[in-house]
Amino acid sequence: MSELNLGNLSTPIEAILFDKDGTLLDFTVMWGFWTDCVMENFREELAARGLPFAEDEIPHIWGTLHDEQGRMNGYDVRGPLAMGTMEEVYAILTWHGYRAGLSWAEAKIIVRECLLQAEYAMNKVRPVQPLPGVRAFLEQCRDKGLKMGVVTADETESALRHLQWMGIESFFSVVVGTDQVGRGKPFPDMLLLACERMGVSVSESVVIGDTDGDMEMARSARAAWKIAVGDPEQIRLSDLTVRSFHELLEVGVTG
Repeated sequence: MSELNLGNLSTPIEAILFDKDGTLLDFTVMWGFWTDCVMENFREELAARGLPFAEDEIPHIWGTLHDEQGRMNGYDVRGPLAMGTMEEVYAILTWHGYRAGLSWAEAKIIVRECLLQAEYAMNKVRPVQPLPGVRAFLEQCRDKGLKMGVVTADETESALRHLQWMGIESFFSVVVGTDQVGRGKPFPDMLLLACERMGVSVSESVVIGDTDGDMEMARSARAAWKIAVGDPEQIRLSDLTVRSFHELLEVGVTG
């Protein structure tokens, strides 16, 4: 049994479950690339049909921020791109296609084609990079004998691919995507399933994520600790919020 030192508290733990996007990898680098690809293709499909697509609507579709050239350079941690399932993200864009003048069937077909094109570009470019300090923290946890897993709103196949691109897939004994459960975050299903597969008690597990969706999943499953990586002003439900994994390395794991 190892311990995670949080201030004056030392909590016995068996496992750490990580969110993927925005926690292990840089959300803006990867999903910014993906979002730009999807929106460019979507715009072209609508234009080919003589339908409008206002640029100022784009930030409101998935909760994204953009630079002067229209490229995504940030996101709302409370928004659908950060917290939603992929099916929810698809449905939102489909609705915008319908709103622009497509039939619902046409919108579904166009959105799926845009997503396929973006996925092709992603596989070619592989725009992923781990957040600073991630690998060192994973190595520390492995050295202390902690079991580790990933619970993500992404689909399992995509999640495995992204972990492989970063070269960190070997750290995790289980990867649970939203396609493996009936309810995704913020419900507890993914965390409960991951702990069951690892053979550990949820009450002796820690969840590390970057949104309140991650924190609520951990709370409802009764995990030992809820740790957020990000801006403390934007995450309200964590037991502890750090700005980077470097801070977690300072906290330390003992065992």
